[in-house]
Amino acid sequence: MSTIVILIARRVALGVLLLFAVSVLIFAGAQILPGDVAQSILGQSATPEALANLRRELGLNEPAIVRYFQWLEGVLTGDLGTALTTRQEITTTLLPRLWNTLFLAFWAAAVSVPLAITLGLLAVRYRNGPIDKAISGFALASTSLPEFFVGYLLIFFFAVKLQWFPSISTVYDGMPFHIKLNAIALPATALVLSVLAHMMRMTRAAILNVMQSAYIETAELKGLSAFNIIRKHAFPNAIAPIINVVVLNLAFLVVGVVVVEVIFVYPGMGQYLVDHVAKRDVPVVQAVGLIFAAVYIGLNIVADVAAIVANPRLRHPK
Repeated sequence: MSTIVILIARRVALGVLLLFAVSVLIFAGAQILPGDVAQSILGQSATPEALANLRRELGLNEPAIVRYFQWLEGVLTGDLGTALTTRQEITTTLLPRLWNTLFLAFWAAAVSVPLAITLGLLAVRYRNGPIDKAISGFALASTSLPEFFVGYLLIFFFAVKLQWFPSISTVYDGMPFHIKLNAIALPATALVLSVLAHMMRMTRAAILNVMQSAYIETAELKGLSAFNIIRKHAFPNAIAPIINVVVLNLAFLVVGVVVVEVIFVYPGMGQYLVDHVAKRDVPVVQAVGLIFAAVYIGLNIVADVAAIVANPRLRHPK
Protein backbone atom coordinates (compact mmCIF):
# COMPACT_ATOMS: atom_id res chain seq x y z
CA MET A 1 0.00 0.00 0.00
CA SER A 2 2.84 2.40 0.77
CA THR A 3 4.21 1.91 -2.75
CA ILE A 4 0.84 2.83 -4.27
CA VAL A 5 0.57 5.95 -2.07
CA ILE A 6 4.07 7.08 -3.06
CA LEU A 7 3.37 6.58 -6.77
CA ILE A 8 0.06 8.45 -6.55
CA ALA A 9 1.66 11.31 -4.60
CA ARG A 10 4.43 11.59 -7.20
CA ARG A 11 1.91 11.64 -10.04
CA VAL A 12 -0.22 14.33 -8.37
CA ALA A 13 2.87 16.45 -7.63
CA LEU A 14 4.00 16.11 -11.24
CA GLY A 15 0.52 17.15 -12.40
CA VAL A 16 0.59 20.28 -10.24
CA LEU A 17 4.05 21.18 -11.54
CA LEU A 18 2.90 20.60 -15.11
CA LEU A 19 -0.15 22.81 -14.61
CA PHE A 20 2.08 25.60 -13.31
CA ALA A 21 4.29 25.29 -16.42
CA VAL A 22 1.22 25.30 -18.66
CA SER A 23 -0.07 28.45 -16.94
CA VAL A 24 3.19 30.19 -17.87
CA LEU A 25 2.82 29.07 -21.50
CA ILE A 26 -0.83 30.16 -21.62
CA PHE A 27 0.00 33.59 -20.23
CA ALA A 28 2.93 34.02 -22.63
CA GLY A 29 0.85 32.85 -25.60
CA ALA A 30 -1.99 35.23 -24.75
CA GLN A 31 0.43 38.17 -24.59
CA ILE A 32 1.65 37.64 -28.17
CA LEU A 33 -1.81 37.54 -29.71
CA PRO A 34 -1.89 40.00 -32.63
CA GLY A 35 -3.79 43.26 -32.29
CA ASP A 36 -4.38 45.80 -29.54
CA VAL A 37 -7.20 45.19 -27.07
CA ALA A 38 -7.44 48.91 -26.28
CA GLN A 39 -7.86 49.64 -29.98
CA SER A 40 -10.52 46.96 -30.35
CA ILE A 41 -12.48 48.41 -27.40
CA LEU A 42 -12.32 52.08 -28.41
CA GLY A 43 -12.36 51.59 -32.17
CA GLN A 44 -10.16 52.86 -34.96
CA SER A 45 -11.09 56.50 -34.35
CA ALA A 46 -9.69 56.56 -30.79
CA THR A 47 -7.04 59.15 -30.03
CA PRO A 48 -3.57 58.17 -28.80
CA GLU A 49 -4.33 59.81 -25.46
CA ALA A 50 -7.51 57.76 -25.01
CA LEU A 51 -5.67 54.56 -25.93
CA ALA A 52 -2.87 55.34 -23.46
CA ASN A 53 -5.37 56.08 -20.67
CA LEU A 54 -7.26 52.83 -21.30
CA ARG A 55 -4.06 50.77 -21.35
CA ARG A 56 -3.09 52.35 -18.03
CA GLU A 57 -6.55 51.65 -16.59
CA LEU A 58 -6.44 48.01 -17.71
CA GLY A 59 -2.93 47.55 -16.32
CA LEU A 60 -1.48 46.76 -19.74
CA ASN A 61 1.52 49.00 -19.08
CA GLU A 62 2.76 46.81 -16.23
CA PRO A 63 5.67 44.40 -16.95
CA ALA A 64 4.54 40.97 -18.13
CA ILE A 65 6.00 39.14 -15.13
CA VAL A 66 4.12 41.44 -12.72
CA ARG A 67 0.85 40.85 -14.57
CA TYR A 68 1.48 37.08 -14.57
CA PHE A 69 1.89 36.84 -10.80
CA GLN A 70 -1.10 39.12 -10.27
CA TRP A 71 -3.14 36.82 -12.50
CA LEU A 72 -1.81 33.68 -10.78
CA GLU A 73 -2.63 35.09 -7.34
CA GLY A 74 -6.18 35.79 -8.49
CA VAL A 75 -6.57 32.28 -9.92
CA LEU A 76 -5.40 30.70 -6.66
CA THR A 77 -8.02 32.70 -4.77
CA GLY A 78 -10.80 31.88 -7.25
CA ASP A 79 -10.73 35.21 -9.07
CA LEU A 80 -10.25 34.75 -12.83
CA GLY A 81 -10.28 38.49 -13.43
CA THR A 82 -12.50 40.80 -15.46
CA ALA A 83 -13.18 40.61 -19.19
CA LEU A 84 -11.58 43.59 -20.89
CA THR A 85 -14.25 43.96 -23.57
CA THR A 86 -17.39 43.60 -21.40
CA ARG A 87 -16.02 44.58 -17.95
CA GLN A 88 -17.85 41.58 -16.45
CA GLU A 89 -16.46 39.14 -13.93
CA ILE A 90 -15.08 36.17 -15.89
CA THR A 91 -16.03 33.65 -13.19
CA THR A 92 -19.69 34.72 -13.28
CA THR A 93 -19.84 34.59 -17.07
CA LEU A 94 -17.80 31.43 -17.41
CA LEU A 95 -19.62 29.11 -14.99
CA PRO A 96 -22.80 28.69 -17.13
CA ARG A 97 -20.59 28.06 -20.17
CA LEU A 98 -18.56 25.47 -18.27
CA TRP A 99 -21.74 23.74 -17.17
CA ASN A 100 -22.98 23.62 -20.78
CA THR A 101 -19.71 22.09 -21.97
CA LEU A 102 -19.76 19.49 -19.18
CA PHE A 103 -23.40 18.69 -19.99
CA LEU A 104 -22.52 18.06 -23.63
CA ALA A 105 -19.41 16.04 -22.75
CA PHE A 106 -21.32 13.96 -20.19
CA TRP A 107 -23.94 12.78 -22.65
CA ALA A 108 -21.36 12.14 -25.33
CA ALA A 109 -19.44 10.00 -22.82
CA ALA A 110 -22.62 8.26 -21.63
CA VAL A 111 -23.16 7.02 -25.18
CA SER A 112 -19.61 6.50 -26.42
CA VAL A 113 -18.04 4.64 -23.47
CA PRO A 114 -20.49 1.70 -23.15
CA LEU A 115 -20.89 1.54 -26.93
CA ALA A 116 -17.11 1.42 -27.49
CA ILE A 117 -16.59 -1.29 -24.86
CA THR A 118 -19.49 -3.34 -26.24
CA LEU A 119 -18.19 -3.08 -29.80
CA GLY A 120 -14.70 -3.99 -28.59
CA LEU A 121 -16.03 -7.10 -26.84
CA LEU A 122 -18.01 -8.11 -29.94
CA ALA A 123 -14.95 -7.61 -32.13
CA VAL A 124 -12.95 -9.94 -29.87
CA ARG A 125 -15.75 -12.50 -29.66
CA TYR A 126 -16.02 -12.67 -33.46
CA ARG A 127 -12.42 -11.77 -34.24
CA ASN A 128 -11.30 -12.07 -37.86
CA GLY A 129 -14.92 -12.71 -38.84
CA PRO A 130 -17.40 -10.49 -40.72
CA ILE A 131 -18.61 -8.77 -37.53
CA ASP A 132 -15.06 -7.93 -36.44
CA LYS A 133 -14.20 -6.61 -39.90
CA ALA A 134 -17.40 -4.55 -40.08
CA ILE A 135 -16.77 -2.99 -36.66
CA SER A 136 -13.12 -2.28 -37.48
CA GLY A 137 -14.09 -0.78 -40.84
CA PHE A 138 -16.66 1.48 -39.22
CA ALA A 139 -14.12 2.56 -36.60
CA LEU A 140 -11.50 3.31 -39.24
CA ALA A 141 -13.98 5.33 -41.30
CA SER A 142 -15.21 7.37 -38.34
CA THR A 143 -11.72 8.20 -37.07
CA SER A 144 -10.56 9.21 -40.57
CA LEU A 145 -13.10 12.04 -40.87
CA PRO A 146 -12.30 15.37 -39.16
CA GLU A 147 -14.78 16.70 -36.64
CA PHE A 148 -15.84 19.73 -38.67
CA PHE A 149 -16.64 17.52 -41.68
CA VAL A 150 -18.69 15.11 -39.54
CA GLY A 151 -20.49 18.06 -37.97
CA TYR A 152 -21.46 19.56 -41.32
CA LEU A 153 -22.59 16.14 -42.60
CA LEU A 154 -24.83 15.73 -39.56
CA ILE A 155 -26.29 19.20 -40.08
CA PHE A 156 -26.91 18.55 -43.78
CA PHE A 157 -28.68 15.21 -43.35
CA PHE A 158 -30.42 15.46 -39.97
CA ALA A 159 -31.09 19.20 -39.71
CA VAL A 160 -31.55 20.35 -43.31
CA LYS A 161 -32.82 17.28 -45.18
CA LEU A 162 -34.69 15.31 -42.50
CA GLN A 163 -35.26 18.22 -40.09
CA TRP A 164 -35.13 15.91 -37.07
CA PHE A 165 -32.81 18.11 -35.01
CA PRO A 166 -31.95 21.83 -34.95
CA SER A 167 -28.78 22.96 -36.74
CA ILE A 168 -28.06 25.52 -34.00
CA SER A 169 -27.75 23.93 -30.57
CA THR A 170 -29.20 26.61 -28.33
CA VAL A 171 -29.60 25.76 -24.63
CA TYR A 172 -30.54 28.00 -21.73
CA ASP A 173 -31.49 27.85 -18.04
CA GLY A 174 -34.99 26.53 -17.44
CA MET A 175 -35.09 24.71 -20.78
CA PRO A 176 -37.07 21.42 -20.55
CA PHE A 177 -34.74 18.46 -20.24
CA HIS A 178 -36.00 16.56 -23.30
CA ILE A 179 -35.76 19.66 -25.48
CA LYS A 180 -32.21 20.24 -24.24
CA LEU A 181 -31.27 16.67 -25.16
CA ASN A 182 -32.80 17.21 -28.60
CA ALA A 183 -30.76 20.40 -28.99
CA ILE A 184 -27.43 18.69 -28.21
CA ALA A 185 -28.13 15.52 -30.22
CA LEU A 186 -26.04 16.50 -33.24
CA PRO A 187 -22.98 17.96 -31.45
CA ALA A 188 -23.01 15.01 -29.04
CA THR A 189 -23.10 12.60 -32.00
CA ALA A 190 -20.14 14.37 -33.59
CA LEU A 191 -18.18 13.99 -30.33
CA VAL A 192 -19.19 10.33 -30.00
CA LEU A 193 -17.91 9.54 -33.48
CA SER A 194 -14.65 11.36 -32.76
CA VAL A 195 -13.75 9.18 -29.73
CA LEU A 196 -15.63 5.93 -30.38
CA ALA A 197 -13.07 4.36 -32.71
CA HIS A 198 -10.08 4.95 -30.44
CA MET A 199 -11.76 3.48 -27.37
CA MET A 200 -13.13 0.51 -29.31
CA ARG A 201 -9.81 -0.35 -30.93
CA MET A 202 -7.92 -0.05 -27.64
CA THR A 203 -10.52 -2.24 -25.88
CA ARG A 204 -10.15 -4.86 -28.60
CA ALA A 205 -6.34 -4.72 -28.50
CA ALA A 206 -6.20 -4.93 -24.67
CA ILE A 207 -8.49 -7.96 -24.52
CA LEU A 208 -6.72 -9.73 -27.40
CA ASN A 209 -3.43 -9.23 -25.57
CA VAL A 210 -4.86 -10.93 -22.48
CA MET A 211 -6.33 -13.73 -24.62
CA GLN A 212 -2.76 -14.91 -25.31
CA SER A 213 -2.23 -15.75 -21.62
CA ALA A 214 -1.84 -19.29 -20.33
CA TYR A 215 -4.85 -19.13 -18.01
CA ILE A 216 -7.07 -18.32 -21.01
CA GLU A 217 -5.90 -21.55 -22.67
CA THR A 218 -6.70 -23.38 -19.43
CA ALA A 219 -10.22 -21.91 -19.43
CA GLU A 220 -10.68 -23.01 -23.03
CA LEU A 221 -9.54 -26.54 -22.16
CA LYS A 222 -12.13 -26.64 -19.38
CA GLY A 223 -14.80 -26.16 -22.03
CA LEU A 224 -15.93 -22.64 -21.12
CA SER A 225 -17.70 -20.77 -23.88
CA ALA A 226 -15.87 -17.98 -25.70
CA PHE A 227 -18.27 -15.38 -24.31
CA ASN A 228 -17.74 -16.49 -20.70
CA ILE A 229 -13.96 -16.58 -21.16
CA ILE A 230 -13.97 -13.00 -22.42
CA ARG A 231 -16.46 -11.78 -19.80
CA LYS A 232 -15.08 -13.55 -16.72
CA HIS A 233 -11.35 -13.83 -17.43
CA ALA A 234 -10.09 -11.61 -20.25
CA PHE A 235 -12.06 -8.40 -19.69
CA PRO A 236 -11.38 -8.05 -15.91
CA ASN A 237 -7.64 -8.47 -16.51
CA ALA A 238 -7.63 -5.96 -19.36
CA ILE A 239 -9.52 -3.33 -17.39
CA ALA A 240 -6.46 -1.17 -16.54
CA PRO A 241 -5.53 -0.12 -20.12
CA ILE A 242 -9.24 0.19 -20.98
CA ILE A 243 -9.83 2.57 -18.05
CA ASN A 244 -6.75 4.53 -19.12
CA VAL A 245 -7.93 5.06 -22.68
CA VAL A 246 -11.50 5.82 -21.57
CA VAL A 247 -10.37 8.55 -19.15
CA LEU A 248 -8.05 10.08 -21.75
CA ASN A 249 -10.93 10.24 -24.22
CA LEU A 250 -13.12 11.82 -21.55
CA ALA A 251 -10.48 14.53 -21.29
CA PHE A 252 -10.73 15.03 -25.05
CA LEU A 253 -14.53 15.31 -24.83
CA VAL A 254 -14.16 18.30 -22.49
CA VAL A 255 -11.10 19.95 -24.04
CA GLY A 256 -11.68 19.07 -27.69
CA VAL A 257 -15.15 20.58 -27.98
CA VAL A 258 -14.02 23.88 -29.48
CA VAL A 259 -14.58 22.93 -33.14
CA VAL A 260 -17.89 21.19 -32.45
CA GLU A 261 -19.22 24.07 -30.35
CA VAL A 262 -18.32 26.60 -33.03
CA ILE A 263 -19.98 24.55 -35.79
CA PHE A 264 -23.24 24.15 -33.84
CA VAL A 265 -23.05 27.60 -32.18
CA TYR A 266 -23.29 25.84 -28.83
CA PRO A 267 -22.98 28.22 -25.83
CA GLY A 268 -20.10 26.43 -24.16
CA MET A 269 -16.49 27.09 -23.27
CA GLY A 270 -15.19 26.54 -26.80
CA GLN A 271 -17.50 29.10 -28.37
CA TYR A 272 -16.75 31.53 -25.54
CA LEU A 273 -13.01 31.12 -26.17
CA VAL A 274 -13.25 31.70 -29.92
CA ASP A 275 -15.42 34.80 -29.46
CA HIS A 276 -12.90 36.41 -27.12
CA VAL A 277 -9.81 35.40 -29.08
CA ALA A 278 -11.22 37.45 -31.95
CA LYS A 279 -11.58 40.42 -29.57
CA ARG A 280 -8.10 39.83 -28.08
CA ASP A 281 -9.65 39.68 -24.62
CA VAL A 282 -6.55 38.29 -22.92
CA PRO A 283 -7.96 37.55 -19.42
CA VAL A 284 -10.78 35.47 -20.90
CA VAL A 285 -8.40 33.56 -23.19
CA GLN A 286 -6.11 32.86 -20.23
CA ALA A 287 -8.97 31.73 -17.98
CA VAL A 288 -10.50 29.36 -20.52
CA GLY A 289 -7.12 27.98 -21.53
CA LEU A 290 -6.18 27.33 -17.90
CA ILE A 291 -9.49 25.56 -17.19
CA PHE A 292 -9.06 23.36 -20.26
CA ALA A 293 -5.49 22.56 -19.17
CA ALA A 294 -6.57 21.79 -15.61
CA VAL A 295 -9.31 19.42 -16.81
CA TYR A 296 -6.98 17.64 -19.21
CA ILE A 297 -4.14 17.29 -16.70
CA GLY A 298 -6.55 16.31 -13.93
CA LEU A 299 -8.14 13.52 -15.99
CA ASN A 300 -4.69 12.31 -17.03
CA ILE A 301 -3.82 12.05 -13.34
CA VAL A 302 -7.04 10.09 -12.78
CA ALA A 303 -6.06 7.73 -15.61
CA ASP A 304 -2.60 7.19 -14.16
CA VAL A 305 -3.95 6.66 -10.64
CA ALA A 306 -6.51 4.16 -11.95
CA ALA A 307 -3.75 2.27 -13.76
CA ILE A 308 -1.63 2.21 -10.59
CA VAL A 309 -4.52 0.99 -8.41
CA ALA A 310 -5.58 -1.62 -10.98
CA ASN A 311 -2.07 -3.08 -11.20
CA PRO A 312 -2.19 -6.37 -9.23
CA ARG A 313 1.60 -6.36 -8.74
CA LEU A 314 1.29 -3.13 -6.75
CA ARG A 315 -1.89 -4.09 -4.91
CA HIS A 316 -0.50 -7.49 -3.87
CA PRO A 317 3.28 -7.08 -3.55
CA LYS A 318 5.24 -10.17 -2.59
